[in-house]
Amino acid sequence: MSKAIVSSLYDSDVFKMACRQFDLAADAINLPEDIRDRTKYPQRCLAVALPIKRDNETVTVFEGYRVQHNLHTGPGKGGIRFHPGVTLGEVAALAMWMSWKCSLAGLPYGGAKGGVIVDPRLLSAGELERLARRYMQEIAPFIGPHIDVPAPDLGTNETMMGWMMDTYSSHIGRNEPAVVTGKPIALGGSQGRREATGAGVAYLVKRYLEDMNIPIAGATIVIQGFGNVGGETALALSAYGAKIIAVSDYTTGIYNRGGVDVKKALAYVQTQRVLQDFDGGEPITNAQLLALDCTVLVPAALERVITPEVAAGLRCRLLAEAANGPTTFDADKILDQRDDIELIPDVLCNAGGVIVSYFEWLQNLQNFYWDRDEVMQKLFVVLERAKNSVEYQKRKFKFSRRLAAQTLGIQRVAEAKRSRGLSA
Repeated sequence: MSKAIVSSLYDSDVFKMACRQFDLAADAINLPEDIRDRTKYPQRCLAVALPIKRDNETVTVFEGYRVQHNLHTGPGKGGIRFHPGVTLGEVAALAMWMSWKCSLAGLPYGGAKGGVIVDPRLLSAGELERLARRYMQEIAPFIGPHIDVPAPDLGTNETMMGWMMDTYSSHIGRNEPAVVTGKPIALGGSQGRREATGAGVAYLVKRYLEDMNIPIAGATIVIQGFGNVGGETALALSAYGAKIIAVSDYTTGIYNRGGVDVKKALAYVQTQRVLQDFDGGEPITNAQLLALDCTVLVPAALERVITPEVAAGLRCRLLAEAANGPTTFDADKILDQRDDIELIPDVLCNAGGVIVSYFEWLQNLQNFYWDRDEVMQKLFVVLERAKNSVEYQKRKFKFSRRLAAQTLGIQRVAEAKRSRGLSA
């Protein structure tokens, strides 16, 4: 029997939550003890100091991380987060979830994630570019198209991916677009990548509502988080005929029972950067938003927003987890006891982004590019296949949908490690 790892390196509530989810799934599939810790804990983590010169000529040193959870099913894959609340434990949890997500979707990737402790809104465009480039410069020896492929996440975007790709290319002495995904189209980005996560969330919402015999036309949608994922989800669901009755960001929530004008709201955020003072509905708090009566609730912001108290008060028919880890472990137990709410778990629900990142990586390696319709068609095929495998696992073992999705992802990674032997 293997000796369990006891480590305080990743100590955080969100990493503990991810580990508890893993343990539950590992018990459900009777994962042997000699493979558990090798499958659970990250293979490698990197902490970097990032000194940059500010516009006022002073120097500030920021701290950044890159965690590679699993590199034995393919290159690491995962976003880079710029946020003041970044911790090593959070990054490790996100990397772990990426491993299960890639595995569930059948992608030849392991899981990774990166982050820098910074509020990007407090930096000028020049300072942000210097920080993005310095981060890439520091992690460059540990990444590459066949090692670890970063992408945008909270607080980062395609422009920053372009800066990072340019820095890496200068580092190795040749153009290497496949080192990151989520880039501008002009630098080898894929059609459909920017909207991929939101489009995938909307597609799965539509498919699960069909399974529930609920017409999407006229379904009421509440979205917590109005960044890239929340905004694109709102647009795609509106195009399907659903009514977006409330949206929110960290400054405020907007409620309009007759329907929020999504395009107007997105245009407002494009110029003002936040929803505060948007006149498209009445202001509400995020707590009030989560408790609204609706067909679908889409948490699309940060982790751990669905607490036990929130879970008990939900009034939606379908909870679609567009964010990573939005539901706490204890809240999940409450959802399991409620037969009035269906769940699309995060490892399935928000997989659209990494799927189209995979398509972008393939196109870069082949130097052959697809149009948007082809990308979206391929995306929906992969999501449908993943959905079907989750539903089969759920029926076969009488698991919850989250447990079905996580056991599939974990089992596939564990099998790859076992097949490779102790070197993995």
